[in-house]
Amino acid sequence: MTHPRRRLVIVVRADPVICGHSGEARNLAEVALTRGFDDVRLLTWPIPALQAAGLPLKPLDRLLPYSAGITVERPEAVGDYRVPDGRYQAGLTGRLVELLAEPVPTTCLSMYLVPHASVVMDAVASARAAGFAPNVHTIVKAVGSDVTNVIRSCLRDGRFGAATVLFTTFLANDEVVAVSEYTRQEIIASAEQVDAHRGTRFADQCRERVTVSYPPIDSSAFLDRDPAAVDAALAKRGLERDGYILFLSRAARAKGIYDLLNAYGRMRCRSRVKLVVAGTGPALEQVQAMAREDDRVVVLTDVDDNEKPLLMRGCAAYALPTKPEPEFVETFGIALAEKMLAGGGPIITTRTGGTLEAVGDTAVLVEPGDVDGLAAAMDRVILEMSAAERQELELRARTRAMTFDRVAVFDTLFPQEALAVGAH
Repeated sequence: MTHPRRRLVIVVRADPVICGHSGEARNLAEVALTRGFDDVRLLTWPIPALQAAGLPLKPLDRLLPYSAGITVERPEAVGDYRVPDGRYQAGLTGRLVELLAEPVPTTCLSMYLVPHASVVMDAVASARAAGFAPNVHTIVKAVGSDVTNVIRSCLRDGRFGAATVLFTTFLANDEVVAVSEYTRQEIIASAEQVDAHRGTRFADQCRERVTVSYPPIDSSAFLDRDPAAVDAALAKRGLERDGYILFLSRAARAKGIYDLLNAYGRMRCRSRVKLVVAGTGPALEQVQAMAREDDRVVVLTDVDDNEKPLLMRGCAAYALPTKPEPEFVETFGIALAEKMLAGGGPIITTRTGGTLEAVGDTAVLVEPGDVDGLAAAMDRVILEMSAAERQELELRARTRAMTFDRVAVFDTLFPQEALAVGAH
């Protein structure tokens, strides 16, 4: 039997989940094929399980294909209804054990601590206990919701046992990575709280070991889009260039969608530009109800990865007025960096979490939750900002966003593979 020479396994919530980190996994997988990995696998969840979880999903009939050499595996559940939770996790873990049993040098990257880091650690421990002696190197990447949704909820509810499990699983990996410096600092701060209550030593380990790896983006999907393709996409939606403000993100309170809708009602520029809300999420029904009261608001729920950069390129401005909520803080803002690559009108966003790590000084900033300030910023961008100023912002934004190109990010996260193929 012929085995691959080198394998990369990424355990992640992959497509069709609408999440920037599923895009991260895709981009790392694509670059891996050029860096010496001849077998790349995304280990993820069956689509019915994702649908049952209520996650926002892309149109299933328009998912972008992966390159040859990338396999998406969706192991079925292990057990029946008498195992109310963990059946799919058991399927993921069992499949990874099968892969680790093969004599193939393997790198395992888990994205999201819960439950993917546990999947990897349990699989590695099981493979070793069974005597397979896997040649495996593990990397765990903490994304924003790991901190804002999971660790913080443990601390808020006084569930320090659960927090202890999270940190021990996290630190058991060979490499520990955060999606932004903001996330890294939040991990350390959370570890300090656990240490203070339980006498553990997590914070010192996190300070010493946690590094930052920004989200990898396929810049080629956003740069230099054909103007005719942009115009065609807009015409299909009944839109015109520079004729709309774009919100393209998850429809959720923490993304500032309600603030944006309220601000739009106060804008002087609303007679000149429509508001396009593109996305799905927990706030979608209320957003649609609000849109029915304003014929200048357009809600799109079926935008795919091909259309996304075209809508970004054609907008008069892109708004992501994200704000901190108990269950979510924007720890980077992948959509911001994608918009910076696509060009088009200026970005208006907030000083929240890690957004400044994405946009730097290339966006118009307002305070989180400041509806009047948001309306004023939009009016200034649409009605007062000169063409020269808009172009200057666009060029600086694109230059900054190129540092998040997937090849550069991959080569930093996997430096040995980069060196092996002579990358610089």
